[in-house]
Amino acid sequence: ILGAIHGLGLLYADQGKLGEAEKMYQQALKGYKKTLRPDHTSTLITVNNLGLLYADQGKLTLEGYKKAPKRDHTSTLNTVHNLGNLYASQGKLDEAEKMYQQALEGKKKALRREHTSTLDTVNNLGNLY
Repeated sequence: ILGAIHGLGLLYADQGKLGEAEKMYQQALKGYKKTLRPDHTSTLITVNNLGLLYADQGKLTLEGYKKAPKRDHTSTLNTVHNLGNLYASQGKLDEAEKMYQQALEGKKKALRREHTSTLDTVNNLGNLY
């Protein structure tokens, strides 16, 4: 059921119904937190999608990242990388650089230096310069 609720969130987000999408993501997240671990993939994916939705709504916050139980988890690092993308698209290059640097350091520890995700972050960081 929680997967279906999360799926509705995706559908609403795709349709531009951001308020409805937020409600679905919040409901799914609440359920995942009760039934699964905070670092479970389903929980982290929902947190990531909610964060992207908030970015779309202009409510971007790093509080979720700061409180994340596993800041070096690949889903968390991908979220930080996405924040870098958002800041770069807004012309906030200093903030983008900080996010990319955090993502890069974490990815170097969690993944190989040659991993495509790590190299993607290196590429985006290089594009800032």
